[in-house]
Amino acid sequence: MGKLPNKELKALLNCIKKDSRVIIPPMVGYDSGVHLLDGKYLAVASDPCTGIPEEWFGWLLINYAASDLALSGAKPEFCTINLLGPRSTEPTTFQKIMKQTCKAANELNIAIVRGHTGTYDSLSDLLGVATVYGSVQPEKLLTSGNAKPGDLIVCTKPLGLETIINFSIIQKVLAQKIFGAAQQEKFSKQVRMQSCVKEAMQLAKINGVHAMHDATEGGFVAALNELAEASKVGFMVDWEKIPVSKEALALQSHFGLTDEQLLSVSSTGTILAAVDAQAEEKVKENLAENGLSACILGEFTKSKKRILIKHREQTLFPLAANDPYASMLSPK
Repeated sequence: MGKLPNKELKALLNCIKKDSRVIIPPMVGYDSGVHLLDGKYLAVASDPCTGIPEEWFGWLLINYAASDLALSGAKPEFCTINLLGPRSTEPTTFQKIMKQTCKAANELNIAIVRGHTGTYDSLSDLLGVATVYGSVQPEKLLTSGNAKPGDLIVCTKPLGLETIINFSIIQKVLAQKIFGAAQQEKFSKQVRMQSCVKEAMQLAKINGVHAMHDATEGGFVAALNELAEASKVGFMVDWEKIPVSKEALALQSHFGLTDEQLLSVSSTGTILAAVDAQAEEKVKENLAENGLSACILGEFTKSKKRILIKHREQTLFPLAANDPYASMLSPK
């Protein structure tokens, strides 16, 4: 996968000069940065988009970054777009993707302010980068560093849903063999589940929702470890309460994945949230209104130990993600 290991990323960020205008600087485990502008908080998120089906490229380009921003409690308002490709890229390809991008931005009422488009000999595939920004009141700001001991760990969608959806599109024939034709067709039409903008913005309004993180690259392993590290807490998760679909188990069986790899599978669009127990019912009601179910995986703890309860025994939760997404979706 594309992300640098946390150790390497921290080394990369060390050269960034501290600035009093920056409220949330670049840090491991944070989906957005925040800076001051005329006394207001402006949240910013930036994400790349590459190696995905062309028919969904523009929509995902907007929603990847907009989802990260919404997790901070900010409403996505403006964006910049970069669309890059190999020298052989036809102008009509860029035009098609830009129409998708504009439609996705319009759906979220995001204004496109600026961007860049070009072709380069050094590129072998389409590459898009979206930077989305919007304001948030200081008292409404959510960060990955605000999970508290005793907070419930709430999950909004099944483990690996993104991977199952994209596998159904990119590896259609194999997906039909593994899932069955009807399920392959069903999942191939659920690309919009890879966005969490709507539910994140609504959850952010609930008192008691302390932190949210998108389980993107590295899945649940990366997201939970990053929340714990940012908040300086530990956690205890029950394997039996993790929403694992039969399709995810089918992929595990077909590719010979370990349980640790299954927990690490990319799950973009799935929120892991730290929620005060008193807000549990409100969160469940809110998600139900969006057609989603809240799964309580466990809780954050004062002890900094990261525990996985499996078969009634306590084991150490994986500290490093081994995400098999790329290898599973690569054509053989």
